[in-house]
Amino acid sequence: MSGLDSGGAARGKSRFDDIYVQPDPRAYFTRLAPLDYEIPHHAQPVFRRLAAERAAYGAGRAEGLVVLDLCCSYGINAALLNHDVTLAELYERYTSDTARRMSSQELAAWDREFYTERRRPDALRVYGLDIAAPAVRYAREAGLLDAGFTDDLERVPPGPELRAALPEVGLITLTGGGSYITERTFTALLDAARGPVWVSAFVLRTVSYEPVVRRLAAYGLRTTADTSRTYPQRRFTDEQERRYAIEAVRALGGDPSGREEAGRFHSVLYDSRPGPAR
Repeated sequence: MSGLDSGGAARGKSRFDDIYVQPDPRAYFTRLAPLDYEIPHHAQPVFRRLAAERAAYGAGRAEGLVVLDLCCSYGINAALLNHDVTLAELYERYTSDTARRMSSQELAAWDREFYTERRRPDALRVYGLDIAAPAVRYAREAGLLDAGFTDDLERVPPGPELRAALPEVGLITLTGGGSYITERTFTALLDAARGPVWVSAFVLRTVSYEPVVRRLAAYGLRTTADTSRTYPQRRFTDEQERRYAIEAVRALGGDPSGREEAGRFHSVLYDSRPGPAR
């Protein structure tokens, strides 16, 4: 969910770098609220279902499953996965007058209590990876991530802490980061994995996920996607971004009518699991 570019194909999209380097998520929610950024809402039931399926795979146990959220920013996916809360409630919370009056330290303490009270009995361990260090730090302070890492896998191999943690990971999730990371990141992650790792990724239709699909296949993961079903991500910031998205979707063989032409980015869900190659 971080908008920080680490070498991926994000040219043409509006930049939001400044909201990911704040000490807390208030600027993130304030900036994205007018754009109706909603992909974490659509991912919430999907990730919960897939986590349960992955935990049951191979007679596994839910309490032993570790989820790694890529481009995790302030831990929004972790909040929605493990707590009885909606994205709409988070927008209301972080843009409220109460939140506005707090220091970052006070907000983190307020959040720890809030999420503790709403933690689900089937909560899983969630690790986060994002090059936006302030965002990862806050997600840890708020109790949303069990571990957080800032390794830039587009440029360097995993550091010793991330490498030691990766064998525990059974499910990798991604929302919104497909424009910024490439198959290099997935190669680095899966090279250090130990057991079967599933990947669930919401990827904008403006970028091709095929290089990642091919790389995942090299690790025995078969990827499926219903490209006829799309998930709205957010409104465009301006007409220039709208034109970029329409042209990018057409260049990849897609049809932007009723989707990007109507004013929003749309994503496709890619599900990768162990299986025969396509």
